[in-house]
Amino acid sequence: MDLSLFFFASNSADARANYTLLLDAVKFADANGFAAVWTPERHFHTFGGAYPNPAVTSAALATVTSNISIRAGSVVAPLHDPLRIAEEWSVVDNLSNGRSGVAFASGWHTDDFVFQPERYEDRRKTTISTIESVRALWRGDSVSRIGGDGMPTSVSLAPRPVQHELPMWLTSAGSSETFRAAGNMGMGLLTHLLGQTTTALAERIAEYRSTFSAARTDDRASHVAVMAHTFLDRDGDRARALAREPFADYLTESFDLVSRLQAVDASAAMSANDVGLLVDRAVDRYMTTSGVFGSPREAMRMIDILRGIGVDELACLIDFGLPHETVMRGLEYLASLGRLIR
Repeated sequence: MDLSLFFFASNSADARANYTLLLDAVKFADANGFAAVWTPERHFHTFGGAYPNPAVTSAALATVTSNISIRAGSVVAPLHDPLRIAEEWSVVDNLSNGRSGVAFASGWHTDDFVFQPERYEDRRKTTISTIESVRALWRGDSVSRIGGDGMPTSVSLAPRPVQHELPMWLTSAGSSETFRAAGNMGMGLLTHLLGQTTTALAERIAEYRSTFSAARTDDRASHVAVMAHTFLDRDGDRARALAREPFADYLTESFDLVSRLQAVDASAAMSANDVGLLVDRAVDRYMTTSGVFGSPREAMRMIDILRGIGVDELACLIDFGLPHETVMRGLEYLASLGRLIR
């Protein structure tokens, strides 16, 4: 199973520090056998707001790396013209010499849709059509549009990408429908353990694989990546102790977004103590069953579980508030783990 890095920093007020960690960690990953780096699309919120455009961050990462795959995790498809998505990622593909990849998402946060408010209700349908358009453009097809003079014109992608096919994933928060859609479209699947047990995830991955096999004769594009917050240290108890407070702060900052994602009634007045209790319980869950916190030996237990249910890649979320030096030290242990499981 592959290991990759995933970034979703909570403190966008200190964006320069976030980007310094991004660059340093990705250079380390590039030199130490990690498979990929994923950067998200997140708008208008301190939680993840340092990453409004994964094409921009990926272009920067392409110029300081040589081996690692450079991926979006994820492009919110309904917010963009597929022509622009294909153009931007073709640039990244050229800058990286064919190492680009894109996970697509339909989006769920209403504030993001200030760019395209009319697309919110049909966002899932729009995502599918956008993916199909990007695929066609990437392969060299032309599309007809109306120019500034009001006349029809035909346009195609420039620059041409290095890869003939753009590696693609569909992002799912746990919907079986989305897992099946990824299989039907012959795409990879990017998901996480927020609100999903490994038992439920195993069932959905089986659905994905079955649908993929029924729709395709070539299953090489079949790929499941799972995001999980991760921090390792030689001593597992020390790893959890170091991570607990910053991770609790991280979850607290994300509370209103996570409430919307999980359909919790965040409009009801909750005291700081109530929020604190919920966050404390969530930290316990992440530390034991929904994240990878501890020693490399302890992390192998989660690796074995994920590998056993058909996961191909663990995408390690590392930028949840630990000091820069602590994160970099933890990457040494993560790299050791990676050498064991490859």
